[in-house]
Amino acid sequence: MPSSHSLSQQIVSVKPIVVPSPGRGIDLQVKVTAPRSGHNLPVIVFSHGNAWSLDGYEPLVDRWAAAGFVVVQPTHLDSRRNAIAWGDPRFATIWRVRITDLHAVLDHLADVLAQAGLETRADPERTAVVGHSWGAQTAGALLGARVLDAEGGAGEDFSHSAVSAGALIGATGTGDTLTPFAAENLPFMKPDFSTMTAPALIVAGGKDDSQLSTRGPEWFTDAYHLGPAPKSLLTITEAEHTMGGIAGEKVAETTDEDPARVALTADTISAYLRSVLGLDDSGWAALNGTAGDGGWSLASK
Repeated sequence: MPSSHSLSQQIVSVKPIVVPSPGRGIDLQVKVTAPRSGHNLPVIVFSHGNAWSLDGYEPLVDRWAAAGFVVVQPTHLDSRRNAIAWGDPRFATIWRVRITDLHAVLDHLADVLAQAGLETRADPERTAVVGHSWGAQTAGALLGARVLDAEGGAGEDFSHSAVSAGALIGATGTGDTLTPFAAENLPFMKPDFSTMTAPALIVAGGKDDSQLSTRGPEWFTDAYHLGPAPKSLLTITEAEHTMGGIAGEKVAETTDEDPARVALTADTISAYLRSVLGLDDSGWAALNGTAGDGGWSLASK
């Protein structure tokens, strides 16, 4: 298991950077975090879970930056700071605005990198999307997943040509077993993974028992089992929905605080993305050759 040691190199963050997003009503702001040194740095665009913002997920983002990634974090409309609650008429379309947010970031990535002073150090040709929870569904759409309509038909294709690969953490599964609350408030939670053709690592918690589905933790593995190859699945045996606290230290949503689990999540994603982006296969190969000591397992297809 990767260690929970301190960061291997210094990192810096720039915020807020405003990304053009006509008609959104609220400025689309992003934070950019990167190592202080290095060139040809690959890019991760990260989509946060419900209610979070560009200021969350430091345990993940800081480790990725220390590992040599530029990480771009937008604040989506459902962030607590925007006070758009379940009953707000805008909430029903936020899932689409989230996807549009990621498209806007990618479409203006050169300008975002320039404003962060990284125009000569980042490599936008090697860009991945990563998301957690609702953010995983958002990121999955850019990898090719669709949202089924009310009649069960395939929805719009939101994939983006700039995205080479991704990682989905706690990605909700198919919508046939939604609880009444989810069916009423989150009707868009009906993904179709059959079109998600881009390489992706799925991260699932073995004890992630969601209140949104009646299926239990295996619901969060659908993106792997139903998505076409190449896909990989990291299952963390004792992890719940925040994988030990990836959104931050001692935050209210974390029910399974474990810094080593956070480090495992971050470092496995780093190793996977470095491999599929054609940078370095050694870390991913080493993980695949490890038994996982019963605390985690890897599968690939």
